[in-house]
Amino acid sequence: MKIQRRILRPSEVLPLIGKPDFQKSRIERRLERCASVGDIRELARKKTPRAVFDYTDGAAMSESSLNRARDAFAHVEFTPRVMRDVSQVDLTVKMLGVTSALPFVLAPTGFTRMMHHGGEPAVAAVAGEYGIPYALSTLGTTSIEQLAASNPNTRKWFQLYVFRGREQTQALMQRAWDHGYDTLIVTVDTAVGGIRRREVRNGLTIPPQLTIRTLAEMATHPRWWLNALTTQPLEFASLSSSGGTVGDLITKVFDPSVSVEDISWIRNQWKGSLMIKGIQSAQDAVIAASLGVDAVVLSNHGGRQLDRSPVPLEILPSVVKEVGKEIEIYIDGGVTSGTDIVAALAFGAHGVLVGRAYLYGLMAGGYAGVARVVDILEKEIKVTMQLMGVTSIRELDADMVRLRPF
Repeated sequence: MKIQRRILRPSEVLPLIGKPDFQKSRIERRLERCASVGDIRELARKKTPRAVFDYTDGAAMSESSLNRARDAFAHVEFTPRVMRDVSQVDLTVKMLGVTSALPFVLAPTGFTRMMHHGGEPAVAAVAGEYGIPYALSTLGTTSIEQLAASNPNTRKWFQLYVFRGREQTQALMQRAWDHGYDTLIVTVDTAVGGIRRREVRNGLTIPPQLTIRTLAEMATHPRWWLNALTTQPLEFASLSSSGGTVGDLITKVFDPSVSVEDISWIRNQWKGSLMIKGIQSAQDAVIAASLGVDAVVLSNHGGRQLDRSPVPLEILPSVVKEVGKEIEIYIDGGVTSGTDIVAALAFGAHGVLVGRAYLYGLMAGGYAGVARVVDILEKEIKVTMQLMGVTSIRELDADMVRLRPF
């Protein structure tokens, strides 16, 4: 059969040629082409010096704790239900008495302004825009007061390390309460700092030092260095920098003798909701619940502390069984998609803390990059729930999910 052809007319071809939306910035257009957190991670790698990217991307020693957490999510299998009306989906969940628009929190991360000069205020602004909590770290580069002033309408949590001097610990708690932080997250998995080999190999110190290597990095990442050198100096807002790695600083400043008595003391001092982060066994979850805390976070510190530590997702069912009716249970580590978040919720988590994923967004494009990550996660959560036949977070349960053999 002979195919008849015709001459193309410009009026037919021109409408097919895409036109950039010049009302959006170049970085916004690049972010829109990122279909996943993984895509944004690759963009972040290109836009930041290697030492900065590795600080976020890396983990302790062999990095097996982080890799196994991601592997666990990769082995999740859902059991979808069909023939259900999923035209309307409710993604809201109550977190410690307050409704959150999405079932995840933007987690506390250290030295955030190193990733992008917008730092913690940019992240908190995204959280406020999307109606979810943001947690400021003791190792943050923006003070408790500055963050509260720049983001008065964002729900703010404060993550606390216990200092060797209890006066400093008590002062931080009081400042956080006075400035509207309603939840305190006490991190308990940092008796000493983990060994992070990438930081040692890259010569990353806090604050960053100008060396032959960093001068060479200036040539390939001039925008990052220009922003770093022309904005406020990179330093911790709540303690003095060490000149060593973050792990060195943790070992030097934070108290390795923290025990249940200290948690009880904090419970008596703190008026708001109290969350213990760094729980890695059902036994410790039971102890935490007995101390009167409101929630625990199953976490191995994103794999940045103990090498070969337990995988939070794998221990989640046992913790839910032991204390799920007494306190709220959250989880972090290895989360790279909305599908991961749905899996954690189905296994019994009350909510998920997301850290690295939004830091990739921050490195890739500041506020716009963090917002793009939240957009991606929100869409992935919604679509996953619809394809599972679920219309609200409350409908997710353990019958809908399982871990396939590794």
